[in-house]
Amino acid sequence: MSRVIFHIDVNSAFLSWTAVDRLNQGEELDIRTIPSAIGGDSESRHGIILAKSNPAKKYGVTTGEPIGMALQKCPELVCFPPNFPLYSQFSRAMFEILSEYSDRIEQFSIDEGFLDYTGMERLLGPPLETAEKIRQRIKKELGFTVNVGVSSNKLLAKMAGELEKPDKLITLFPEEIEKKLWPLPVGELFMVGRRTVPRLHEMGIHTIGELAKYPQALLEKEFKSFGKMMHAYANGIDDTPVAPADHQSEMKSIGNSTTTPFDVTDKDTAYRILLSLSETVSMRLRCSKLCAQEIAVTLKSSDFKVYSHQKQLLNAVDCTNAVYETAKEIFDEVWKKEPLRLLGIRAGKLCEEDCVQLSILDNDWNKQKKADTAMDAIRLKYGKNTVRRSTFANGEGKAFAGKMKINNDILK
Repeated sequence: MSRVIFHIDVNSAFLSWTAVDRLNQGEELDIRTIPSAIGGDSESRHGIILAKSNPAKKYGVTTGEPIGMALQKCPELVCFPPNFPLYSQFSRAMFEILSEYSDRIEQFSIDEGFLDYTGMERLLGPPLETAEKIRQRIKKELGFTVNVGVSSNKLLAKMAGELEKPDKLITLFPEEIEKKLWPLPVGELFMVGRRTVPRLHEMGIHTIGELAKYPQALLEKEFKSFGKMMHAYANGIDDTPVAPADHQSEMKSIGNSTTTPFDVTDKDTAYRILLSLSETVSMRLRCSKLCAQEIAVTLKSSDFKVYSHQKQLLNAVDCTNAVYETAKEIFDEVWKKEPLRLLGIRAGKLCEEDCVQLSILDNDWNKQKKADTAMDAIRLKYGKNTVRRSTFANGEGKAFAGKMKINNDILK
């Protein structure tokens, strides 16, 4: 049986959800109708555009750019701070509606997900009629619009939803690939990033169709396994399943990064930030009963250049000091002495904690692990700031805590 997959994606989610909440509270102005955006605190340098309205888009405002730059393009731009608890409420409400149409739902992010409709036609009707019903229900009951892409696999359903916005129902079945997908610029293919595009251009590949017809062997020679994946995606090939609602994806890495409110120009300050990040990453490892066999450090300079490096460990670790000491070693090796605006740590190559084998060549972290376990218990019961290292006695650690990121494979 041919599969039927829906991809549901909220249009300008953060801004739409903020707009709906304001209207529900009695505000008369719908901020979606004026140049508006959701952004962070520009004083703390978290000031980037997270979402923007269509009127703001007409001024050239783009997601991810600094608020100051956006205001230069559109001086009348009205910015609102993000409200993540609110966004979670709207997200849950949307997925509750989706759960009425299938038990095979996979949340791809807070504002988008996949629904496997295969076999549900007998109960709920033709796929396109149901997809339209979902689109209309979300708009009527929750107050915001979504794009619904429909196809025979997850990749094409997601690409369908990107073809035209907002508030659209679009199909992209295999027989439509040549007409709808292949004429698009190669950079619009899922997983093809901005660093890959120039390399593809050098190879004479400018459209998705040209990528689809390019010899796979040559792509693999240039890009290894990524070349094989790009070739498959360009031809609309993807057989990954939609995970059931209760499915837990295998955790691939745990990371934490922070954008600093000032330029970091000295090693001591960088070390304190790395220590704070190590604490959150390590605690998450221990709570997940996992250990890391690889530690990576990412740095972003004040002129937005990003570079990173990783180190393989002799023994997998979940100890804060072990992560911290490794992060310091990596930092010393890669830092180019330029001012930094972001530092991050990622723990990768995860394994179960009971699978760890001790090495006589590595440090013995047993005493530190007992201290970590005791501090975890106190923090989980009474709050994360109840126990602090003397380094952070003035509360500095909170400013450096960053935002946790957990990486799972979703579209492989």
